[in-house]
Amino acid sequence: MTASTDPIARVSVISTGSVAIRPEHVGPTWKNLYFWLFTSTRWTAPRPINVYVIEHRDGVVLFDTGQDRASVTDPDYFPGGIYGLIYSRLAKFAIEPDQTLSAGLSRLGYAIHDVDTAVISHLHQDHIGGLPLLGHADIIVSHDEWQSLHQPLPEARGLMSSHIDLPGLNWNLITPEPLADPTLAPFSIGHDLFGDGSLTLLPTPGHTPGSLSLLIRRPGHAPLILVGDLTYDADLLADGKLPGVGDKKQMRDAVGKVNALRATMPGLVVLAAHDPSAADRLTTPLNPVPSA
Repeated sequence: MTASTDPIARVSVISTGSVAIRPEHVGPTWKNLYFWLFTSTRWTAPRPINVYVIEHRDGVVLFDTGQDRASVTDPDYFPGGIYGLIYSRLAKFAIEPDQTLSAGLSRLGYAIHDVDTAVISHLHQDHIGGLPLLGHADIIVSHDEWQSLHQPLPEARGLMSSHIDLPGLNWNLITPEPLADPTLAPFSIGHDLFGDGSLTLLPTPGHTPGSLSLLIRRPGHAPLILVGDLTYDADLLADGKLPGVGDKKQMRDAVGKVNALRATMPGLVVLAAHDPSAADRLTTPLNPVPSA
């Protein structure tokens, strides 16, 4: 591609409120998840709940859909009992009326019905909150992630089926296929969203079994990789340090692949869902690529 054939007009970030989590959640930590979940007494400062908006010539694409404001206004949003206790120990949300997905899109000049595609990095609550508004759009999730929703005890794994498997949604389950692009090594499988190489979904399991990242490549711009919750801090990822939630072996492999891609793709900017520095990293890449 040349600068004149850039299929992407703009990449933006909006935040659907904020979330405070445990420091061990951000990591790194040696503690078992349930040990720190029930013993930690500290919370982080509020962190953003980011949704990325890509204006592609084939339509407006969301990467994740944020947290539903109903989670802070509806007392029945979360499950009760032991699961409700787990959710309350895991995160504290704050979402103002002007921090909804619709409001954020409006500030960019879009209505919710302008969204053509929503890629879901994984099915945790703070990534699927906009689903009730997206019955008109194509919703993309990995086949492995969807399968995990239908395994026993999904709520114990952070998956609230009643807010995910909604009637009328257009789910598109993808299975990564072999990639013919050697510049994406060490990633050997993925999914080219529009067939032009600008938006490539890459499997980065660990936080959940089917977590996806999105690589954005544009001529004359630094490449971006949207990693969901593979990390909560891009600097920690660069140091190979893992968060406190997920399969450590899988996360270590995925983090290693992203860092290897960084080494071969100059200027690659890592953008996570809850990294307070993500908005600045997006608007001011550390190593911008000169225009062609």
